[in-house]
Amino acid sequence: MTESLQTDVLVIGSGIGGLYFAIHMADHAAVTIITKKESSTSNTNWAQGGIAATIESGDTAELHIEDTLGAGAGLCKRDMVTVMVEEGPQHIRRLMELGVQFTTSDHEQLHLGKEGGHSRSRIVHAQDFTGREVENALLARVNSHPNITLLEHHFAIELLTEHHLGIKTNDITCYGAYVLDSKQRKPKKILAKITIVASGGLGHVYQHTTNPDIATGDGVAMAYRAGAEIANMEFIQFHPTSLYHPKAKSFLISEAVRGFGGILKLKNGQEFMHKYDKRQNLAPRDIVARAIDSEIKKSGEECVFLDVTHIDAAKTREHFPNIYETCLQYGIDMTKEMIPVVPAAHYSCGGIRTDAMGRTTLNRLYACGESSCTGVHGANRLASNSLLEALVFAWRSFTDIRGQLPALDNSVKFPDWDDSGTVNPEEWILVSHNKREAQGVMNDYVGIVRSDLRLQRAQRRIEFLKDETEAYYKKTKITTQILELRNIIKVASLIIESAIKRRESRGLHFTTDYPQRDDKHFLIDTILRSF
Repeated sequence: MTESLQTDVLVIGSGIGGLYFAIHMADHAAVTIITKKESSTSNTNWAQGGIAATIESGDTAELHIEDTLGAGAGLCKRDMVTVMVEEGPQHIRRLMELGVQFTTSDHEQLHLGKEGGHSRSRIVHAQDFTGREVENALLARVNSHPNITLLEHHFAIELLTEHHLGIKTNDITCYGAYVLDSKQRKPKKILAKITIVASGGLGHVYQHTTNPDIATGDGVAMAYRAGAEIANMEFIQFHPTSLYHPKAKSFLISEAVRGFGGILKLKNGQEFMHKYDKRQNLAPRDIVARAIDSEIKKSGEECVFLDVTHIDAAKTREHFPNIYETCLQYGIDMTKEMIPVVPAAHYSCGGIRTDAMGRTTLNRLYACGESSCTGVHGANRLASNSLLEALVFAWRSFTDIRGQLPALDNSVKFPDWDDSGTVNPEEWILVSHNKREAQGVMNDYVGIVRSDLRLQRAQRRIEFLKDETEAYYKKTKITTQILELRNIIKVASLIIESAIKRRESRGLHFTTDYPQRDDKHFLIDTILRSF
């Protein structure tokens, strides 16, 4: 018999969005957070750069809005961007009240960095490990709050909707989720009045990514299968500068290094960004990633290099202690030699479509952070707007939900998880092989530069992998590995389908068959829904 739990609010994920939401929600309701690994394993924890916010006197909200709209290549929703930018500074203050210690200047003012695409210095940071500092402070509050239950090693399998009751409807409501307790190896039902998906990114759909291992697109895949609208999945941001080293697992070299004065060069020391954009090394990420991709293809080399050797070594070590120490572990002293870098999958601008209050197209289902698509990033996210978006819309979801809870019910009778007729997994080689193959297909055919031929090839191969994996899933007792594979393949298919639909080049989506932007036909979101 499947164990059944009840809670007022179920939070799926333990990154900045989920934790920030839970801390405020818990003053008004019982909150259960589930996370598939340890609570500190998240994209937030790996975020180096910081949080963009208009705090300095020489900066304005309008400048930040215009920078965001410029990076988003025409697809940002101005009203949503305005909300994010204007409400952002108050959440920096709230984080500080929650114990986050940001880097300050000599005068005890917040030190503000500058990154590509920003016209002013506005990046609030904690040296070069901002995400870790924020995550640790929020987790300390979560762990001390009596109204929050945090369940580690709990993997959300499927969202609970009327379809699990045999009711076919287009007006779908979410009542919680089926969850796998991977430590006990048993499924559970968690019934909730409200569910919020804050499960993070999808970098491991690709072979090379800056994301932690947990980033397999689970929230997007689940929401799609449940019938929620998914938007703009073609816009995958490749971070231009991940460390190129066989043992580094695509360690991210923060964009702040270029903001600090780092220069991209070829192996022979020749600069090249001036050939691609007047902003040179401070151009937006999509332009820099394509420039690096182009130079690698032309030269036949495996990487390019980021040079900070002309900057005072002490200042480099002071500003980037984490990056400096990590590079040193791999035998690279960044103060004396150039850092080898390549682009790697980093961030998804698309996701579960939401409105200004974080509401999805399913009743009682919300989403925030990277698993959502609020419209603030458009076709290309401006650097350091990601943590800002998560904070602002997590807070807005909280304010929208707290008044609804008394009138909602969380006692709908759902059937137990049915694994009758399934057997324990035996062919682990199929799971690992299909995962590697799916990631390779996405890396080779659905990367920085695309074409109709590449996308069609990718679609055929992913469809075959999907059929094979679904057949295996239906006859096998569930495990974390099988669930992740299934979600990776589903998200891969959504990215490909969205990319095929967009017959133009815009922002992060560049195709050689349609190299120009087409505002007449494609100044719209790409919307996908399963039924």
